[in-house]
Formats: sequence, structure tokens, C-alpha cells
Amino acid sequence: MEIKKLKNAPHPVRQIIMRIVICVVILMIGVGIMAKLSSLKKPPVEAIIIEKPMRAQGLKATLSNVPVFITGYGEVSALNTVVISPEVSGRVVHVHPRLETGEVIAKGESLYEIDDRNYRAASMEARAVVAQVKTTVQRLKKQHAYDRDRQLTIERNRELAKAEYERVKKLYQTNKVVSQSGVDKAEQAYNSAADAADQMARMVALYPIQIKEAQSSLAAARARLTLTEVNLKRCKVAAPFKGRVKNVALENGQYVTPGQNVLTLADDAVLEIWVPVDSRDARQWLIFKPDRDGARTAWFPELEPAACMISWTEDSENHTWEGHIHRVVQFNQQTRTLTIAVRIDAAAAGRHGRTALPLVEGMFCSVRIPGKTLVAVIRLPRSAVTFDNTVYIANQEHRLKTVPVTVARADGQTVYISEGLSPGDTVITTRLIDPLENALLQVELQ
Repeated sequence: MEIKKLKNAPHPVRQIIMRIVICVVILMIGVGIMAKLSSLKKPPVEAIIIEKPMRAQGLKATLSNVPVFITGYGEVSALNTVVISPEVSGRVVHVHPRLETGEVIAKGESLYEIDDRNYRAASMEARAVVAQVKTTVQRLKKQHAYDRDRQLTIERNRELAKAEYERVKKLYQTNKVVSQSGVDKAEQAYNSAADAADQMARMVALYPIQIKEAQSSLAAARARLTLTEVNLKRCKVAAPFKGRVKNVALENGQYVTPGQNVLTLADDAVLEIWVPVDSRDARQWLIFKPDRDGARTAWFPELEPAACMISWTEDSENHTWEGHIHRVVQFNQQTRTLTIAVRIDAAAAGRHGRTALPLVEGMFCSVRIPGKTLVAVIRLPRSAVTFDNTVYIANQEHRLKTVPVTVARADGQTVYISEGLSPGDTVITTRLIDPLENALLQVELQ
């Protein structure tokens, strides 16, 4: 009945129904095929996941006591450098034949000479003045002695004249034996004798003053003689020590004046290096002596004497020397550095081989200054410590663990850990970038 109705249905409707039926049949066939294929499929084998360890290098943490060395840089200079200037003026008549920059002149050798004729004449004149004044002093002393003897005679004449005057005066007043003119003559004689005695007494009293004046003149003349002799000696200038000519501005025939810088001598017997050290390193590691006798001074105490290793920066392997700490030179507020003076004598600064060079002024060197000792620290390469002061270790299960540490000191490519690690810990030295915490490790100990 339904088929009959379908046949009798309009043509478009019949086509739609037929398409739906065909689609349903195709779907049923596909479902059947899928069911058949599913029944034929075997279940997959279960996969076993194995954790792959991360390879890294490491070392065992061990405690040790480490002496601290502070490294600084400085330029070598001669301890004593003297600028020589003429002390008298004149024309240079002689110059040392080896007075050239870089030459070494022995102590006592004549460096240069100035024309000394004027100074020799002045010395002769001063010597003559001294002899003249000395004669004057001797003459006054002898005259003083002579006049003292003469004074006794004159005083005796005064006494006699006085007695004669009194006798004549008495005779005139009592018996009128003599005339008035005789009395006047006796009085005149007495007055003359008294005046002579007074003049002689005054002269004798002035002699000590005159002698002192003459002696003062003699001392002044001797001082002038000494000055002229010193100026005469200053015409010849000798080397005050065995020194190297550092600078020279002097020629034969040149006119020089006092205070003019003509040459510079450097004493290379003792060299010195001024090494700036960071004030924090100085505070923590430098070893100062205790104050003696409780002395209080607003400056650094003495440093403990210690040997320092000096290396030329141009060739630090083949050019090394041993110096010694000497003193604290200065504190620079701007750079926050403490300058340490390190000394080395000429014997220690010599050559150490045919091809080696001696330590000389002008070389730029690195200096290792010994300090205090770090006690119970762990030495690690700098690569093992991160920028935020943490290290990676491998725990007992060989798992990665991040540990914060305290860095007591960093020296070049080595750091010293004072807290955070225990002896026996396996520290990872390979530089890891963002590793996963608790990651499995395969550590190769160094």
C-alpha cells in the first residue's frame, strides 16, 4: 500500500526519500565494517617511561684553612730621587763625561764644576780680615795690660801731688812760709795728676768693651770666612750616592744660578711600589700590629712584616720578585682605597736568568699581599656559584637541590664558602641554565 503510495507520489518527493534510504544503508554498512575491523584489532603494548639523568661535573666539599692574598697593581719607583741644583752662581767649566740620562755614577764622583776664581778671592779676603781682626784683639788685650800697670803709676803720682798740695797749703795757712802762688802751683799739679788718673781709669774701664767688640767683629769675620769657604766648596758638586741620571739639563760653559734644576739622580738601591687596595679588603684581611704602649694616634698602626710576590704584568711567569710590606702611605676618600708601600732592595730586584730583566723604575707590576687566614671554608670554582649566591648539589638520591650559601671571599676564578655547605656535599661545578629542581643527576667527580 505504501509502495503504491510512493509510486503514486510526486516525482521530487520520491527522489528525496530514495536518497535518504541510500544514505542510511551506506551508514549501516560502514558501521558493520568498523565493528568487524575493531574485532580484528589487537590492544597496544604498554610503554615503560624511563627518566634520563642529566650529566654534570662536580666535586666533594672539603673544609680547609686558606691564606688570603690581596692582589693590587702599582708602578715601580726609586725610593730616593734627588733634584740637584747649584747653590752658587757661575759658569760651568767641567761636566762629568758620562753625565747622560740612564748612566750610573758612583758616589763621590764630580758631577760638574763652576768657575771658582771669584769665590777663591773672596775666601782669601775673608781670611785676611779674620787675621786683621784677630791682631786687633791681641793688641787691645796687650794695651789693656800695659795701661793697667801705667794706671798704678799715675794713681801714685796723684797721691803724691795731693800730699804735696796739702803740705804747701798747710804751710801757707799756718806759718805763711810759702806764697799764694806756690799753693796755686801745687794745686794745679794735683789737679793735673788727678785728671790724668781719671782719664787712665776711664780708658782701662773701656778696654773690656772694646775687646768684646773686637771679638764680635772677629766672630763675624770668621762667619764670613766660613761662608766663602763653603761657597768655594759648592763650586764642585759630587754625587751624594751611587745614582742613575734620570734627567739632565747641563752643558759645559753654561751659566747657572742658585735653585736652577740641572739634573736629577735616582737611587736604585731601594725600590718602592705604591699599591692601592680596596678599603674593604684592607679592613677584613690586612694584619696590623697592636698599638705599642697604648699609643693613640689618628693614623693606621704598623703592618705586620710579610713577604709579597711582585710580578711584571708584561711577563708574570718569568719575571717575579719578592718584596716586603713597609707601611700605609695614604687613604683616598674618593676611590675608597688604602695605598700600601711595598719595598724591594737592589739585590732582590736583580735578574733571574740570561733572558730575564731586572725590576726597574717604571715597570707596572701586580703585587700579592698576604693577609689573614680563612678558617674552615670550602673552595669552589666561580662557575659553581650563581649570581644570587646559590649552588647546586646532588643529594643522596642523586637529585638536584639548590642551596643558598655565604661567600666569604672571591679571588679571581675561585670563591670561598663559609656557610651553607657541609663537608662531603657533592657540589655541581657545571654551569646549569634554569635546571629543574629534583632532576636526576649523573655526576662525574673531578
